[in-house]
Amino acid sequence: MTSTDYRTIRNSIRDYYKRKAIRASAFIAFLIVMSIFFPLMSLVFPSSFKSGMNPDRYAGKNIRYVSADLHNLYFTGYTRRLAGRISGYYYYMTSGDQCVIVLLTPQSSDMGLPSIGHVRGNFAIRSDKNSRRILLGNISKDLNWNKAGADKAFSKYSLSEPDGSGIFLAFVRILVILSFTIAILTIILSLVHMYFPATSHAVRRLSAYGNPGKQLLEAEKELATLPQLATEDMFITEHWFIETSHYGVALVPIDKIIWIYKYSTLHKLLWHHFSISYTLYITAASHIYIRCPKNIKSDIDGIIDYLSEANHNILVGFTETNREKVEAIQGDFLFLRKLWKFLSAKV
Repeated sequence: MTSTDYRTIRNSIRDYYKRKAIRASAFIAFLIVMSIFFPLMSLVFPSSFKSGMNPDRYAGKNIRYVSADLHNLYFTGYTRRLAGRISGYYYYMTSGDQCVIVLLTPQSSDMGLPSIGHVRGNFAIRSDKNSRRILLGNISKDLNWNKAGADKAFSKYSLSEPDGSGIFLAFVRILVILSFTIAILTIILSLVHMYFPATSHAVRRLSAYGNPGKQLLEAEKELATLPQLATEDMFITEHWFIETSHYGVALVPIDKIIWIYKYSTLHKLLWHHFSISYTLYITAASHIYIRCPKNIKSDIDGIIDYLSEANHNILVGFTETNREKVEAIQGDFLFLRKLWKFLSAKV
């Protein structure tokens, strides 16, 4: 048994959301650090590139991806192959006082049109010295240029549509945006719940049983006195089951509990077994589900025994019979059953 100097439920809610806010902040900091070494910001927010600009201006700025609007491109007659298939067509265009090599996808170039008036899309700025040397060597022969003149006439950087677009990059872009957005929302919501604990999910879902704020006060008043049963992070008062663990906060009226059971988990590494932990599952009226993980067997057994004595209507243990009873009590799949009955009658 623990001492009677319990933290309030509000403090436990604040601690839980403080940890969530810290983790989300650490993730955002990780993304910022990663953007220093990898062009994540350039991928998510590509810079604008238009005909007349020189890709050399982006060198050293950690800008790899651009949204380009290009005009007057001419086919060089050369292609890039990957695994025996053509993955791109090399074009060139005048941009400022230099020519720029542009690699277009087969779709954008329509399988190598002699000239293209306008193309718009996402491109990657590349500096492939070996490919550039070979390509300029071939172009020099075709145009009767010397290599030094061609090297001076063409930018050291090229634009590649195949390397700046595609499903994989789109997936990474969406993943980064989604992750960043979720992290920001997590921080905002966590701060709200820290300052206003009654808005947290653990409290709000009690609205199925009445005023959540009043029920929180009632549970705190009972917890402030000596609970009738207490473990490290689970408490039973006269009318409430309360959990204030590292994994979250949960509270539910004992008279609303329908079903309780435990589930064991074996923790092992390769062939070595370390320990067994037990998780308490509670199903309450109005589809409220509580999961209390990583507890010891004696604590959970004591909680189950006490709750089953406090409310004789509680179903104890995971069995198919109990599952079906709970399904009937909760009205699970009731709509689907009615729909099936209606369709069967019509057919």
